[in-house]
Amino acid sequence: MEDVKKIKSALVSVFHKDGLDTIIKLLNDNGVKIISTGGTQAFIEGLGVPCEAVENLTGYPSILGGRVKTLHPKVFGGILNRRDHEGDKAQIAEYEIPEIDLVIVDLYPFEATVASGASDEDIIEKIDIGGISLIRGAAKNFNDVIIVASKAQYAPLREILESRGAESTLAERRWFAKEAFAVSSAYDSAIFSWFDKDEPSALRIGANNAMHLRYGENPHQNAKFYATLDKVPFSLATAEQLNGKELSYNNIQDANAALNIAREFEAPFCVGLKHMNPCGAAIGTDVVDAWKKAYEADKVSIFGGIVAVNREVNKEVAELMKPIFLEII
Repeated sequence: MEDVKKIKSALVSVFHKDGLDTIIKLLNDNGVKIISTGGTQAFIEGLGVPCEAVENLTGYPSILGGRVKTLHPKVFGGILNRRDHEGDKAQIAEYEIPEIDLVIVDLYPFEATVASGASDEDIIEKIDIGGISLIRGAAKNFNDVIIVASKAQYAPLREILESRGAESTLAERRWFAKEAFAVSSAYDSAIFSWFDKDEPSALRIGANNAMHLRYGENPHQNAKFYATLDKVPFSLATAEQLNGKELSYNNIQDANAALNIAREFEAPFCVGLKHMNPCGAAIGTDVVDAWKKAYEADKVSIFGGIVAVNREVNKEVAELMKPIFLEII
């Protein structure tokens, strides 16, 4: 197949390293040469996997307090050169630029730094330059290069490596590019919003993790539910659906209202809603007792509605409450 490309070399430079070890070992097992920077290089070498330092490739050390590490023609030329372009091939040969077929990179935690109450100086240092440039460069050249722009994309890369080895199809590379631009656009939106906070001039939102809904406000409408999961410790977006059918827009509305009601109580509490109206609510000695009391208030409407409780439940209790969609807060 003409669109299948072999991964011969990879540039890996990440802030979050959890889950990276399996990927690195698979790349090494498939004979992929790995190039890396700083802490990522030390992590890779700690796995017993050989790794070339970016400095050896560029001839320059990391400078300006780490602000400049990968911004060099030998890095970006290796990523952006078009493998079927005669002019590109001649120039990378002339300047001894090695091809880079896979880029694994993530971005400094800008939003988390803002949320921590850090100083403006610390926040500005978390505006990623090299990482965002690597993402855009590799995504632009998806015809030849795979870009993995966050640890959320480790799993699909691992599946490719495990199933076919170090090869990818054009469709796969295009998918990774699409996901990479989702990461970069959301990141830039967060930075814009921070700069614009005192003078709201426009709205930029980056919301990922879409949940497909059964239908919208009416059955003939399509709908999806988006949430920025990193901004809240717990919300409807992070809850697990234990029972019931795929959710609709109205289910989301009811569940959100039920969660907000349940949060008002410290004692074990249960509330059931149907079309935004409580059909049963009760405090109990425990969550099962609260559920039974709420159920007795309206045994009909509570089924097919939404129930929220303010205590964690086990599978046994969840089974008792079937076929209701249950949220734990």
